[in-house]
Amino acid sequence: MFGIQGRLTLLFVVIVTLVLGISGTYAQHSLSQELEAGSQRLRQGVLARLQTSLPSALWDLDKAKVDNIVAAEMMPPELVSIRVYDTSVGLFSGRLRREDGTLVPIETDAAVGGTPVVADLAYRDSGGAGAALKPVIVGRVVVNFSRAQIEATLAAEVRRKVIEVLLLDLILVAALALSLRIVFDPLKRLRDGLVDLATRDSDEVEELPDNRHDELGEVIRGFNAIQRKVKSNIQRIREAEDEARQAALATTRALDELRLAQESLLQAERLASLGGLVAGVAHEINTPVGIALTSASVLMEATEKVHAAVAEGNIKKSDITRYLETAAESTRLIMNNAYRAAHLIHSFKQIAVDQVSEARRRFELRGYINEVVSSLQPKLKKTRITVSIACPPDLVLDSYPGALAQVLTNLTLNCVDHAFEPEEEGRIMIGVARQGDWLEMQVSDNGKGIAPDMIDKVFDPFVTTRRGQGGTGLGLNIVFNLMAKQFGGTVTVASVLGQGACFTLRMPCVTPVTPVSPATPVI
Repeated sequence: MFGIQGRLTLLFVVIVTLVLGISGTYAQHSLSQELEAGSQRLRQGVLARLQTSLPSALWDLDKAKVDNIVAAEMMPPELVSIRVYDTSVGLFSGRLRREDGTLVPIETDAAVGGTPVVADLAYRDSGGAGAALKPVIVGRVVVNFSRAQIEATLAAEVRRKVIEVLLLDLILVAALALSLRIVFDPLKRLRDGLVDLATRDSDEVEELPDNRHDELGEVIRGFNAIQRKVKSNIQRIREAEDEARQAALATTRALDELRLAQESLLQAERLASLGGLVAGVAHEINTPVGIALTSASVLMEATEKVHAAVAEGNIKKSDITRYLETAAESTRLIMNNAYRAAHLIHSFKQIAVDQVSEARRRFELRGYINEVVSSLQPKLKKTRITVSIACPPDLVLDSYPGALAQVLTNLTLNCVDHAFEPEEEGRIMIGVARQGDWLEMQVSDNGKGIAPDMIDKVFDPFVTTRRGQGGTGLGLNIVFNLMAKQFGGTVTVASVLGQGACFTLRMPCVTPVTPVSPATPVI
């Protein structure tokens, strides 16, 4: 590929060649027209002289005079031959120019070269008293003209122009090669300097000599200044990179600490939830146990009275009847409240063990959801919120019930805490539908809904609208992480302000051994 210097030289040579070629073509055309005009004038002159001088000599059959006239007209080299014909005898006289330029007589009517021009020879004689007679055709003349002289002249002119163009091109190339070096030699040094600057491993600045006092000298001095500036920038960039690496290490350490802190907070949140469950269940158990204890006390007191009456021997039928009524009522109260306490303890035990152990097992979903909701009754009974469950029977999951209880608890309590005002009536719906090997569960409410600016942040950690009122902002983040990491599923939310919110959970009925991590992990 040509460099700029070669392309400039080629461009100038092409331009000069084109200009000279156009000029030469025009000159050649003008010369050709001029030669053609001269040849035409020569033809007209020769024919005019022959038509003037030959008729009288031919009338007199003066061959010597005809030969002299023909020989005189054969002087120009453009004439190849002149043949004079008499009307009666045919070829009367003629001259032919050989290739060496000599003139010889023409004896026969053989073909000759050149372009023939034929003209009639008319003799005019004057009669008496100066009256003009009618011209008499006494013969004809045939003149052969050659274009070799014109073509030779044009060819010589073409050769001259070609030689002129070649000489001018050579002179131009030499002049450009010498003159452009003044510009391109410093540019080559600049190019080499730029390549060296781009590929140099060291930080040393090798400045170009700037002893020129023209525009290129200014460019070289600017290049040297740029080198110094680049070196300074490289030094600052390296210092900044070192600082960035240190900051990245510090950030990594801080992130690791943050992860540990978050895991601790998440564990604390789950334990706090379990602690609240323990307190609520303990409070709920207190009532049936107290009633059972009171009933047992009443039964024991009635038994002691009957026993004393029997010992004294004054037992009456009315005493036995009254004792039986008391015993029946006390037994009924003891049995009912003992069954209620046992049911609460069973539900609490199952859910508490599941949340602590995180063991995997097969379980029937609708019954387990009922147990979770039952464990939340200490919280729900203080509100005017009802929970409805719509789940197909005999739907069995092979999964982690403790993690599922944590998800349902967090979603339900999130609705209780955020969807409704205190003492406001509301409804929470838990709906379950099976879709092949997957399960879709919706936890929705008819509360106030989620603000549009919060809808994309509800699963982020530490995002809460009840900061300072007991909210940690970790409940829904725990739900997100459990669904993604524990179950290999997803959780999404949809809400219209003033019309409630709906959380949709999608999870496989059989939790994979290695659940798929979320596309965007939540820290």
